[in-house]
Amino acid sequence: MSAGRPVRVDDRFLALLDTQLGDERGPDGSPTSTDFLLVELPPIAERFSTAFDDLMVPITDRPDYRSVLAVGSLVPRILVTGHLDTDGSVTLMSVRIDFDADW
Repeated sequence: MSAGRPVRVDDRFLALLDTQLGDERGPDGSPTSTDFLLVELPPIAERFSTAFDDLMVPITDRPDYRSVLAVGSLVPRILVTGHLDTDGSVTLMSVRIDFDADW
């Protein structure tokens, strides 16, 4: 990771991820939560770390919240929202994975 803001993952993020992916690969080869954390999350966390101020603001008048919408390698679309903490670090609070991409 490049020099930037420290990024950490909140327990709520992990709980949301587990409800969407789980800990076992599906019969169709669908990814696990661990696969997501190892493959999809690092480049998203890098964006929060190095470009927080340039990310979209999902909540009007709350510039301390930012979101990244990404196309994944393992899943079609990913939306991650993070919060800028008072110490300058970013906590990733939520994740939504869209498996219904028709492209």
